[in-house]
Amino acid sequence: MLIAVTRPVSASLADCELTCIPREPIDVARAGDQHAAYERALAGLGATVVRAPAAPDLPDAVFVEDTAVVLDEIAILARPGAESRRAECAGVAPLLAQYREVRELRAPATLDGGDVLAIGRTLFVGASSRTNDAGLDQLDRIVAPLGYHVVRVAFRGCLHLKSAVTALAENLVLVNPAWVEASWFRGCDALRVDENEPHAANALRIGDGVLVAAAFPRTLDRMRSRGLAVVTTECNELAKAEGAVTCCSLVFEARASGAI
Repeated sequence: MLIAVTRPVSASLADCELTCIPREPIDVARAGDQHAAYERALAGLGATVVRAPAAPDLPDAVFVEDTAVVLDEIAILARPGAESRRAECAGVAPLLAQYREVRELRAPATLDGGDVLAIGRTLFVGASSRTNDAGLDQLDRIVAPLGYHVVRVAFRGCLHLKSAVTALAENLVLVNPAWVEASWFRGCDALRVDENEPHAANALRIGDGVLVAAAFPRTLDRMRSRGLAVVTTECNELAKAEGAVTCCSLVFEARASGAI
């Protein structure tokens, strides 16, 4: 069974952390409606949506991806780079513990889940303002005994690595080459976003489909031309908080805690 962990939009969303885009007014009610549609899209793609408890006083709590890295064998509780976000992890950990053994990163490590792109047994980790070398080192020490290889990736111009590149299929990535070099992802074919849609590289592969923001029609056409089953969702209000489709869920196959 495919699980998609989500968390409700907080009433305080307008106070979110911002790094790479200017602040503008956010319609929180509309953001909530868009998030509900996003959850319906996840369910339509075959996922069972499991909601973490609401956190009204944590503006960025809806971006649950940043709280953890979930692999087949374990879940690693992250330590977000923004101090205001670290309290988010406590609300997610008990839920993850139902499905995986949970390990966690410790200070001085910082790591946002949005900086971790898993392709096979390789974890590409963005060196960002939210993820430091200690975070990469601790992640590597946890996952190496399980057969994973951590690769530090340089990128620019955006908040997280998965703002610049995501996986569309086993050997296909969607990439904005202005923000990250496709050469990092050896063995993968690279589908480039339309140059007029720089934020289009964030896509969520789930089941047999790919969930993408509806705001990028030219890139969507490129994806469809490759035979991908594209499902779109509106998320322009969440995008004002530097959110995108991968940010709002943790997707993994269900497995009882401790069963490897």
